Amino acid sequence: MPTGARLTAAFCLALLAFVLSGLVMPLMPEGTDFGYFTHINMALGAATGWIYMGRRVGGGLVPAINNGLTGAAVMVLWALFIQGAWEMFRLAMRHRYDGPFEALLAIFKISLDFFFVIAVPSVLIPFVIGGVLAGLLVENAHRRWP
Repeated sequence: MPTGARLTAAFCLALLAFVLSGLVMPLMPEGTDFGYFTHINMALGAATGWIYMGRRVGGGLVPAINNGLTGAAVMVLWALFIQGAWEMFRLAMRHRYDGPFEALLAIFKISLDFFFVIAVPSVLIPFVIGGVLAGLLVENAHRRWP
């Protein structure tokens, strides 16, 4: 059911995904074609905010902060998985894998490699601050528009 908290959560996580995508792009190898990187991450952020964060509101200050941080973490985990799957698909079209099981395992290897690229303070600090702010804003929206 649409609520103000769900809409606020979707908007906040989409905005956080936009900011984090902009911070991640310079960390990738030079000449990387990002294509719809930011758009996909923003869509994942909006979906995560609407589905995950929007239904977990109404607990107070500490649960709101936890909701924001876990919502942001879920968004990043889904983004890593989707971007890893897309990269695996790109490599699979160049016949880099011997079989389907090797290709499926490559999704997790590529996602883990992407995680190590983004696990730097210049991304983690805005991630934490953005997650906390998103949780507080969603809780405030829940109190204003029940």
